Amino acid sequence: MKIKWTNLIIWIVGTELVGALSALISGGNFSGFYNSLQQPPFAPPAWLFPVMWSILYALMGISAYLIWESDDTRRKGAIILYGAQLFANFLWTPVFFGLKSLRGATAVVIAMLILIIAMIFSFLRINKTSAYLNFPYLLWTIFAAYLTIGVTLLQ
Repeated sequence: MKIKWTNLIIWIVGTELVGALSALISGGNFSGFYNSLQQPPFAPPAWLFPVMWSILYALMGISAYLIWESDDTRRKGAIILYGAQLFANFLWTPVFFGLKSLRGATAVVIAMLILIIAMIFSFLRINKTSAYLNFPYLLWTIFAAYLTIGVTLLQ
């Protein structure tokens, strides 16, 4: 498959912008709130989160591009799942940091996990590489779920 660079960049930048917009509407002071919470074991420093999410959003954008460019008739459903999980991802930051709703963030991260798994299975049927590109995202979200649930239980 010949890479359509403009489309690839649109998918990556578009996905990164979802994360940036989510952070923007959440009100900032992420590390202050994060550091004020009782943390479960293995909680990383606050600076790691934007680094990881930037990498993961890029991988997600690349994976969505691969699905978008496929000729598979199932691509529309796969892209809808991609959008649904990305919307859940978008919601987590404002719920956790903006609203400071730990239980709400727990519900969102569980919904995210379900949607990410469904998306990966959908992507697997169309383009295995696009599915594999989301494995780091799935693993990080499992870790994020652990942290969210841990913080919720410890408060």
